[in-house]
Amino acid sequence: MSGSPLLAAELYGRVVGVSDGDTITVLDDQQTSHKIRLAGIDAPEKAQTFGERAKQQLSDWVFQEHVRVIHHKTDRYGRIVGKVTLKGEDVNIQMIHVGLAWHYKAYEDEQPALDRVTYPLAELNARRTAVGLWSDASPVPP
Repeated sequence: MSGSPLLAAELYGRVVGVSDGDTITVLDDQQTSHKIRLAGIDAPEKAQTFGERAKQQLSDWVFQEHVRVIHHKTDRYGRIVGKVTLKGEDVNIQMIHVGLAWHYKAYEDEQPALDRVTYPLAELNARRTAVGLWSDASPVPP
């Protein structure tokens, strides 16, 4: 698929697995399982400080919930890369808001224009308020 956000597709389904703070598994209506990498964010790995907390927070929000995934590409691991929404809310940016993910700047050119503005602002706010991983003096990106 193209990297252009303008050529986005949609997937709907129930979250049946949370691998870490930025990867979930969605089961669609045809009972097909899809690995989803949350676009625009990078959460700590499970072994890192805040890694388990990020996974738990994402799980608390989306596990067994019906979500919409807006996507435009597949990564090198075969995961769909997309924005996950729950009841109209952007789950990806919420992970940044609570300080459990970074804005993934290396891929911001693949984000819609509004997300390229709101995601870094959410990170800046999380840094300023020292929430989540920003409460650590020197948080280490994954």
